[in-house]
Amino acid sequence: MDAGADVAEREAAIVARLEELALAAGGVIMEIYQTGFDVERKSDCSPVTEADRLAEAVILKGLRESYPDTPIVAEEEASAGRLPGRLDGEFFLVDPLDGTKEFINRRNDFTVNIALVRQGVPVLGAVYAPAKTALYSGRPGQAELLVTTPDHRVESRKAIKVREPRDVPTVVASRSHRTPETDAFIAKFPGAEIVSVGSSLKFCLLAEGAADLYPRFGRTMEWDTAAGDAVLRAAGGRTLTLEGEPLTYGKRNQPDDTDFANPFFVSEAWAVAG
Repeated sequence: MDAGADVAEREAAIVARLEELALAAGGVIMEIYQTGFDVERKSDCSPVTEADRLAEAVILKGLRESYPDTPIVAEEEASAGRLPGRLDGEFFLVDPLDGTKEFINRRNDFTVNIALVRQGVPVLGAVYAPAKTALYSGRPGQAELLVTTPDHRVESRKAIKVREPRDVPTVVASRSHRTPETDAFIAKFPGAEIVSVGSSLKFCLLAEGAADLYPRFGRTMEWDTAAGDAVLRAAGGRTLTLEGEPLTYGKRNQPDDTDFANPFFVSEAWAVAG
């Protein structure tokens, strides 16, 4: 087997493991969603629940058992100041419950996000929306939508990709973090259809050919975006900064922002379809 085949085989095995852990975390989240929970506030005033913490524990345990030598950056551990040292090569990025506000408000567009970053690029990702029974996964050259059962097993899977360019795009906007800059961007596309959705599902709508653009002119952290970005890239799309450069990961010691904070960006499907 040549080196390229070895890499592809390893990536397929890792994605399968990410899918398993996302499903397990989703099961924990839905149990808490159905039985009730308290809401706390972190030091940055963002909400956190028992579901965030328990889902992260499930994911971290599984990743550390399977890949003990690969560093992990996870949202709740990062909030507590627990971060790995150097991030040369590969590392995992984990958001155990993206869209906590959606979860708290009893909407169904919250997700589990797990990604593998290699040399600053999100190459593997799993995004699970347990309340929607949908799991998106991606690795170089292959993106898939997995339909799941209510007990978090995979029922079916199909390949997905970004759609062909269209004159009037569908633009995905954040439900909870809409900004004037976002509205100004959308105004550049008269007649554009606007879809509002929470969490990393915005990337996945582009990846499955249901939307074309996702502008984000508001604060995000790398764990918010890495898994969805990986799925989008695997489906043929891309995510660019406002300077036109690919969004990178593993950003530390930034002069104007905290570690792992993203700049504004625009994710595109139509510009690179086909």
